Amino acid sequence: MKASGLGWAVLLVLLGLVVKGKAEIYIVTVEGEPIISYKGGENGFEATAVESDEKLDTTSELVTSYASHLEKKHDMLLGMLFEHGSYKKLYSYKHLINGFSVHLSPQQAETLKRAPGVKSVERDWKVRKLTTHTPQFLGLPTGVWPAGGGFDRAGEDIVIGFVDSGIYPHHPSFAAHHDDPYGPVPKYRGKCEIDPDTKRDFCNGKIIGAQYFAEAAKAAGAFNPTIDFASPMDGDGHGSHTAAIAAGNNGIPVRLHGHEFGKASGMAPRARIAVYKAIYRLFGGFVADVVAAIDQAVHDGVDILSLSVGPNSPPTNTKTTFLNPFDATLLAAVKAGVFVAQAAGNGGPFPKTLVSYSPWIASVAAAIDDRRYKNHLNLGNGKALAGLGLSLVAKCAISLIVSMVADPCQFLGAFGILDKSVFFRAEVWNLWIIAASTHPNQTYTMVAANDALLDSSATKFSPSDCQRPEVLNKKLVEGNILLCGYSFNFVVGTASIKKVSETAKALGAVGFVLAVENVSPGTKFDPVPVGIPGILITDVSKTMDLIDYYNVSTLRDWTGRVKSFKAIGSIGDGLMPILHKSAPEVALFSARGPNIRDFSFQDADLLKPDILAPGSLIWAAWSPNGTDEPNFVGEGFALISGTSMAAPHIAGIAALLKQKHPQWSPAAIKSALMTTSTKLDRAGRPLQAQQYSETEAMKLVPGTPFDYGSGHVNPRAALDPGLIFDAGYEDYVGFLCTTPGIDIHEIKKYTNSPCNSTIGRPSNLNTPSITISHLVGTQTVTRTVTNVAGEETYVITARMHPSIAIETRPSAMTLRPGASRKFSVTLTTRSVTRSYCFGEITMKGSRGHKVTIPVVAMGHWR
Repeated sequence: MKASGLGWAVLLVLLGLVVKGKAEIYIVTVEGEPIISYKGGENGFEATAVESDEKLDTTSELVTSYASHLEKKHDMLLGMLFEHGSYKKLYSYKHLINGFSVHLSPQQAETLKRAPGVKSVERDWKVRKLTTHTPQFLGLPTGVWPAGGGFDRAGEDIVIGFVDSGIYPHHPSFAAHHDDPYGPVPKYRGKCEIDPDTKRDFCNGKIIGAQYFAEAAKAAGAFNPTIDFASPMDGDGHGSHTAAIAAGNNGIPVRLHGHEFGKASGMAPRARIAVYKAIYRLFGGFVADVVAAIDQAVHDGVDILSLSVGPNSPPTNTKTTFLNPFDATLLAAVKAGVFVAQAAGNGGPFPKTLVSYSPWIASVAAAIDDRRYKNHLNLGNGKALAGLGLSLVAKCAISLIVSMVADPCQFLGAFGILDKSVFFRAEVWNLWIIAASTHPNQTYTMVAANDALLDSSATKFSPSDCQRPEVLNKKLVEGNILLCGYSFNFVVGTASIKKVSETAKALGAVGFVLAVENVSPGTKFDPVPVGIPGILITDVSKTMDLIDYYNVSTLRDWTGRVKSFKAIGSIGDGLMPILHKSAPEVALFSARGPNIRDFSFQDADLLKPDILAPGSLIWAAWSPNGTDEPNFVGEGFALISGTSMAAPHIAGIAALLKQKHPQWSPAAIKSALMTTSTKLDRAGRPLQAQQYSETEAMKLVPGTPFDYGSGHVNPRAALDPGLIFDAGYEDYVGFLCTTPGIDIHEIKKYTNSPCNSTIGRPSNLNTPSITISHLVGTQTVTRTVTNVAGEETYVITARMHPSIAIETRPSAMTLRPGASRKFSVTLTTRSVTRSYCFGEITMKGSRGHKVTIPVVAMGHWR
C-alpha cells in the first residue's frame, strides 16, 4: 500500500491517540520486503534479494542503503503516530523480516494496528532455556574428524552462532592456542563488544563475535545489570555450556574438587564461536531480543545457529505454530543458507509437548545413557544399604557421546542435572553423588546432624539438610560420617548436595550420607560431583533401616541428648558402572510428538522431533558467575541435562558436515543427519523411551518416531549419506500454503511470498520423513532424492503396520552423480485403529549406502 506523505499523515492523525495503560513490548511487521527478499521496486533502491540458500553480502552499498531506508521508514511511522517520549523503539528488523519492536501502551498498539502499511502487531512473549558421553561413541575421533584434517582442523572456518546466555570467554574450552593461531574469516562480519569491567573485548580468534541484546528485557524492567551483565558475559552458565558442547576446544581437562574427571571436547573443536546473548538467568528472555539476535547473526554471516531456547507459551495472537515472528525469522535465516538446530523442548514424556514445530528447523530430542553406579553404606550390624555414588577418577578420557561404548572410562563425563525450568511437569528430578569411598577396611562413627547442634535455636535453619556448618558442633562431627536428610528443600533448589559436601568438609567429617525419607513417584536422581566421600540413600525402606540402626546404637539421656555415639559404618567404592545395553534411550523429559499445526493442537502432516542426540548428563564448560545450578556455583564445569544439551550436539556435527560439503543447503545437512541415524540401541534392539507407568514410576516402552524422530544421530554415516532430500524457501512456502487452516494473507504477511505452490499437500514437502495425520482411503506422496555420491543403484523397500498398506514406485532406481529422481509412496487404510501407525522406507545402494525415512500415518474411514 502506498500513500502520499501528507495524506498518510492526515489519516494517522484522524486515527486519534489516547496513551493509557501499562506499556508493553510489541513486535510489529510492516509492508515492504526485508533485505533478504527485496526484488526492487522502490525508487532509488536496487534489488537485494538472494536465491534460496545463498549468502547475503551485507557489506554491499545496495544492502546498507536499503537497510538504512527501512529503518528510517520505521522511525517515520512511529514519529507520525505518537508524541516523542511516549514510546521507545527497541530494534529495527531489516534483514530477515521487515519490522521493529517497540515499548508502548496497549492503546497505542491498537492505533498502530490500524495504521496504513502495518501488517501485524503482536505482544512480545517470553522464551526460556531448555536445560534439564559423547565424541568416542559417535566415532568422531576416528571416523569424522580425520575427514576434516584431524581434531585440530575439525570445523575449521565454520562459524556457529549461539543465541543463548552469553559466554565466559576466559574458559580454556574457548582459548585460542598460540602455537596454532586462528586466521581471519572474511565471510564473518560480526563485532566484539567490550567488557565494561576489564575494558577488553570478548574475542580471541576462537570466539569471533560477541554481542548482547537486552532492549526488551530492559524495557520490561526485568534486566538487572548487577547479575545479568550489560555485556556478552555469561551470568548463568547455560550459554558457556552449550557453546562448549558444539565447538569447545579438544582435550580440555575437567577438574572439580581437586580431581580430574577426564578431558572434554566439542563436536567441532576448531569451529568458531559467535555469541548473541539474549537469555538471562532469572527470567529467560523476550522474543523481541531473540529475533534481534537471530537477525544480527545472519547479517554477520554465521553458518550454523544453535538455539537451546523455546517459548514459554504460544504467542497470544498467533493461531498457527509455523507463522510468528520467531519462526518467520528462522525461515528467512534458512533462506540465507543458515542451518538451524533447536531444542525440541523438555515437556516429556507427554504427547504434543514440542516447542519446535517448523520444517525448516532441525528439532532435536534428548537421549540418555542407561547406566547405574551402585554403592553401599556398610553398617556396623552387618547390613549393606544400597545407594548411589561414583568414585572420583583421574585418568579416563571424557567422551561427549558415549551411550553405546563398552569402556566405562569412555563415558565419564556424561552426567548432569535437569534445569529447574522443567519442574512445571509432574516429574521430579533429583541428584546423586559422585564421590570417593572412605578408607577401605575401616569403619567410622556416624553422627546425625540433628544430634550435633550447637544449641536448640539452630532448628529454625533445617539443620538436617546440612547446609550451614556454623550451626553444627565440629568437635562431634570431625573424623566421623555426617548423616543428613534429603528434604523438599533439595527439590526446590534452596538446598544443594554441593553445600552438604562443603558443610561436611568444613566440619572435618570423613564423609556424609544423605538419606531420603520421603520420595514422590517417578523421582529420578542424577549425579553431582563432590569433594569428599558421600552416598545418597534413595530407597526409603533402606533409610528406615539406617535410622533404626542409628537409634538403637546411639545412647541418650532422659532428655534425648546423646551420651555416646555407637553407630558405625563405611561408604563403599562405587567406581565401576553397571552398563545396560538398552542405551541410548529417549530421556523422560524430552518433548514428544505428534507435531501440531495450530494452538488448538490439531495434528500437523509433519514429523517432529527430527532427530535424537545426547542430552542427559553432559559435562561441559560453565561460568563461575553462573547460579543457574546451585550444585555448580563457582565451578568451571557442570553436568547438565535437557534438550538444551542435545541441540548443540547437532549444531556441532552440522558444522562438520558443512566443512566437508560447503555447498550443501540447510535441508541437505538435515537430510544427511536424519537418513543415516540409527533406530537401534547398542544391543541391536529397537530404541526404547522412558515413560511413566500407571503408578508414575519410570518405565521403558518401545520408542516411536514421536519420541526420537528419525533416530539417534550417527555422524560418521552422515558425512557420506549417498542420497539427500533437498528443499528450499519456495518449498517451505508451499508447505505453509497447503497446510489446512492457514490464511494465505498470513503467509504473505510473514513470507512476502504469494501462494503459487504445486506440491498439493503438506505431506508432499520433500522432507526425509512422511506423516499423514488423517489418512482416508488411499493417498500418494512423492519424494525427490539427489545423489551426492558416485553412480549407484538403490533398491527401495517399505514396511508398515498391518492396518495400513504401503507401496513404493519404482522398486529400484539408478542415479548418476548429482542426478535427482522422484519416487512415490502410496498408503491405503485397511482398518481404523484410532492411533498412529509407524513404518519406514529403506533405500539400499549397490555401493553400501543405506537411506531410511520414517513413515507415520493414522487411518480414518472419512
